[in-house]
Amino acid sequence: MTAEEIQDTPPAHGPLGAAEASRAVAEQFRMLVEGVVDYAIYMISPEGQVSTWNAGAERIKGYSAAEIVGKHFSLFYTPEDRAVGEPQRALRQAHEAGRYESEGWRVRKDGSRFVASAIIDAIHDDSGKVVGFAKITRDITEKVEAARELEETRDALVQSQKMEMVGQLTGGLAHDLNNMLAGIIGALNLLQRRIKAGRTAEADKYIEAALTSAHRAASLTSRLLAFGRRQSLDIKPVDVAAAIASMEILLSRSVGENVRINMRLAPAVAMTDANQLETAILNLAVNARDAMPDGGEITIETRPAQDRLVSVVVSDTGAGMTPDVLEKVYDPFFTTKPIGQGTGLGLSMVHGFVKQSGGDIGITSAPGNGTVVTLLLPVAEEEPAVEERKPAEATPKGEGERVLVVEDDAQVRMLVVDVLGDLGYKVLEARDAGEALALLDAECVDLLVSDVGLPGLSGRLLADMARARSPKLKVLFMTGYAEHAQVRSKFLGAGMDMITKPFELDALGVKIREVMASGA
Repeated sequence: MTAEEIQDTPPAHGPLGAAEASRAVAEQFRMLVEGVVDYAIYMISPEGQVSTWNAGAERIKGYSAAEIVGKHFSLFYTPEDRAVGEPQRALRQAHEAGRYESEGWRVRKDGSRFVASAIIDAIHDDSGKVVGFAKITRDITEKVEAARELEETRDALVQSQKMEMVGQLTGGLAHDLNNMLAGIIGALNLLQRRIKAGRTAEADKYIEAALTSAHRAASLTSRLLAFGRRQSLDIKPVDVAAAIASMEILLSRSVGENVRINMRLAPAVAMTDANQLETAILNLAVNARDAMPDGGEITIETRPAQDRLVSVVVSDTGAGMTPDVLEKVYDPFFTTKPIGQGTGLGLSMVHGFVKQSGGDIGITSAPGNGTVVTLLLPVAEEEPAVEERKPAEATPKGEGERVLVVEDDAQVRMLVVDVLGDLGYKVLEARDAGEALALLDAECVDLLVSDVGLPGLSGRLLADMARARSPKLKVLFMTGYAEHAQVRSKFLGAGMDMITKPFELDALGVKIREVMASGA
């Protein structure tokens, strides 16, 4: 090639070469977009008309390019979305923010619906003006359906596990309660026969048998409420170390002579219910004893607060638990003890009590290495109040005060009314809040004794309405189960107190005198 020819040859990268290269790149990109079949990729004018259409759009939406180019893209939206202006909102957001993303139902040419994941990007010219939109749509129906089926499978599994637990719970509950009811009913039937025959010499024996069975039933329901975190807790600052130290004699007698109890009690004050804490410690000690039939050691420790939690640790040198047993220790009625030697509610009760207190529980164990149970309880911000306990009469008498008893259970109402009458109170009675309010409008009352779970208006609402009539009225609530009375300090107001069913009638008399003596 001569110098002249070289001079006449345009540069490879001159204006013409650059344009050709740009066109080649654009053609390659067009072919790439048109060849994509898994995504609908197309252009939309600023007004929303479709201007390009790829093979993926035809496959997903069912329209050919000839059928759809020039049509408004809102054609793909459901009638419901079009009615609320969703297509216009999508373009407006893409115009203002530069991009719009959404997932929702879209409509194919044949009217069938699919779940789409869509992105709309605004396209700007060199001056920054929006000259159109690029829209990419993906059919995610299979993905959404698979996720839905997985969720349904999980729900079915959870429901199956729940039903298995309910079956285990009701079976164990029925077994234990039937045994207790047999003792109560049998003792009362024999007592009734002996009284009719005039043979009352053995009455005390049958009364004692009925009371023993009844107390066992009361203990069972208390454990069930603790397991379900529905018991009424009197949460307040408790000197945990002192509370456990006071149990030393009780624990020693409960575990027997061949088990040694070591106490390492560092000062610790937690927000909890003192009575339920003591019951939990006793349960753990008895469980530890049963794991050491040939004797051993139980160590009870309290540790100062760390991360705002007080630790109570109960460990033993017993047989320990296998991993499969450890997984089930909180299950209700699960027990490794022989039939008749355990309800299987001990650890589930402790677990429920600690959780309801706002704490946590952990168990570590291995065969041959004993078991360590750690209770974590919220630390108290203040020291426990010093309570002065004065000796009281077994059944303190009333002084003629007028008491209104509100209880929907006729048998319980009769017993409460009769015992208060015997104690020297003037008693009025009502079945529900409506009857009670009518009596309060007509009578002057010193004390309201009400069940919490009344039909219609609750006992707590009744107390508020009664207080509106008589601000100095004292109130004593009775509860066997009350969802909203689980923490007494949040449930009770001034001049109010609570007694948990079932209760001894003597205890009711003592509690009433305490309420009457309290400040309004």
